[in-house]
Amino acid sequence: MAKFELKLPKMGESVAEATITSWLKDVGDTIEADEAVLEIATDKVDSEVPSEVDGVLIEKRFEADAVVEVGQVIAVIETEGEDTEENSTVSQPEPKIEQTPAKEVEKVSQTVEQAKSAVEPISNSGERFYSPLVKNIAKKEGISQSELDEVLGTGKDGRVTKNDIKAYLENRTSAPKASAAEVKSQTVKTPLKETPKAAPVSVNGGDEIIEMSRMGKLISKHMVDSIQTSAHVQSFIEADVTNIWNWRQKHKDAFKKREGENLTFTPIFMEAVAKAIRDFPLINISVDGDRIIKKKDINLGMAAALGDGNLIVPVIKRADQLNLLGMAKKVNDLASRARDNKLSPDDIQGGTYTVTNVGTFGSIMGTPIINQPQVAILALGAIRKVPAVIETPEGDFIGIRYKMFLSHSYDHRVVNGALGGQFIKAVKDYLEAWDMNREI
Repeated sequence: MAKFELKLPKMGESVAEATITSWLKDVGDTIEADEAVLEIATDKVDSEVPSEVDGVLIEKRFEADAVVEVGQVIAVIETEGEDTEENSTVSQPEPKIEQTPAKEVEKVSQTVEQAKSAVEPISNSGERFYSPLVKNIAKKEGISQSELDEVLGTGKDGRVTKNDIKAYLENRTSAPKASAAEVKSQTVKTPLKETPKAAPVSVNGGDEIIEMSRMGKLISKHMVDSIQTSAHVQSFIEADVTNIWNWRQKHKDAFKKREGENLTFTPIFMEAVAKAIRDFPLINISVDGDRIIKKKDINLGMAAALGDGNLIVPVIKRADQLNLLGMAKKVNDLASRARDNKLSPDDIQGGTYTVTNVGTFGSIMGTPIINQPQVAILALGAIRKVPAVIETPEGDFIGIRYKMFLSHSYDHRVVNGALGGQFIKAVKDYLEAWDMNREI
């Protein structure tokens, strides 16, 4: 019999680790190739890890809620055949080491610390904030709250980073510790933003308490972080999309028959946004401290609502290089896989500008929050049939037109009102100049 090591696969350029949310197979279960073994979650998306071979699960290397790095072995599967160098998991017996009394004492001391950490959860201490990853490592390694509070942080505002805590663990007895004075000094030099405390909420007997989902918590934090990071301002403009409405009515049935899928307004709007970004590339940027990063590619995020009420933003990569048919295909594919929870981590990474359709729910306009680290986001309002003044060479008259509001939120740190207004005007102009004779 051979043993195959199942490793955490690479899930995108910037994803280095994931959290195991649940095991779908137990030790002793038979597994077929491509069958899901466990579910994982990153800060971007949930996904499954399939087996690469047929066999029997004989070992789980991690429990649920453990944080695992890409490339680490997470399970061992026994297969038919001989062991190879590539998939062998035969381990050498560990040498037996005699414990001296001093080492025994140290071992007992560490066990006590681990027991304490099991019943004493790590939390933010005073003005020191600990990320979920740091808390997880501290809990796993048996680091107590008081011990963690003494670790010298090298991150922003004196935060303890993953590298800080790993360095501390490598040389636990002699790692540099911050005295109370040093921690206070750090805080004085780089004062932390004070997070306003929420007012206490009373719960009555008939009230229902609903726990936020993992994704809901991530979205909540992402939104608050964005408001604290960017200076949000908005510009609004109304666009006449009568030509687009009539053109779609003319072509949607033939498109459905030929392509087997719906022709929506979304690819038309995305095409206009991509053209406007090409005209105003300083909308397609990110901020890194005092530096502005001008993005080479135009990668459009497309906010999509999920069945559980949460939101996810799949990304159309290099959107300016797609024709309308290619854009329609990509939009439908991402929307379908988002609804079915089949997006890969790479599908939601690398966005440089985001579009959200608030009109789907009947809103005529909105003030969307910027999707960090981007600097702008566009909200599409509902298309309405309204009376409007129509200017002609023969004079003005009142007619029925299809119109919609475009709401543009942008980061006033780097995007001024002129650029923000010019950009949204360019999107309007592209929409209103739609060619009724265009083919798809």
